[in-house]
Amino acid sequence: MSRLETQGLVIDVPQRGDGRALDLLLEPGQVWGVLGPNGAGKTTLLHTLAGLRAPRRGEVRLDGRPLSALARRRVARQLGLVFQERLDGFPATVRETALIGRHPWLSPWQMEGGEDLRLAEAALARLDVGHLADRLVNTLSGGERQRLAIATVLTQAPRIWLADEPTNHLDLHHQTAVMALLAEQAGAGHAVMMCLHDLNLAARWCDHLLLLYPDGEACWGPRDAMLVPSALERLYGQRLATAEVDGAPVFVPARRRARGSEGP
Repeated sequence: MSRLETQGLVIDVPQRGDGRALDLLLEPGQVWGVLGPNGAGKTTLLHTLAGLRAPRRGEVRLDGRPLSALARRRVARQLGLVFQERLDGFPATVRETALIGRHPWLSPWQMEGGEDLRLAEAALARLDVGHLADRLVNTLSGGERQRLAIATVLTQAPRIWLADEPTNHLDLHHQTAVMALLAEQAGAGHAVMMCLHDLNLAARWCDHLLLLYPDGEACWGPRDAMLVPSALERLYGQRLATAEVDGAPVFVPARRRARGSEGP
């Protein structure tokens, strides 16, 4: 079981003050949602937690040890990152791309074996892209690429998932399937933290929330304590109307009143 912890962490967002330092603990079985408007630093936070960006101050610790002191191969065996955007560096098939997830587990110059291939093909099938295994990645739609990216991390088999907008480009059916997969990972004892723009997905699938404000302020805690309309309205600069569907809260933008309208 792996734990990811931040101690006095301040992410480095250019031209912004320090704001509130983050003291977070991401534990096995938890699903964290990171919410905030554009520019609040959600992607920067995930990249910092993954060790791809240095913090302004403070540190990230993996299983009690500073992340910066660990070998990248060791980190990659425990921590997987789903990027928000990906660039195709060279022509590759869907299967070849998924197999990249096995590289942290192979020695230098070692080729993938039968078990690696089995894991990759199972992940592709789980994300509904198994039938595309022989296609070149640059021929895929945006949603297919997104599911491939998640399948690649599933092939990697990390203990901690960091996912930046995992439902980006996905239709409703595949959004639900991806969120169910991440919940399944947490149920298996893994830890999940994801950045989301969809407040309702966070309300339905996450058990902890981190709210990042544009000025660097933040608050975090159990989901129900964070789903306070006044806090969410300040977060997004938007009035919200709330309801309950299937036992979960639902938030929608409140209609703006016309000028001169009366009423409470």
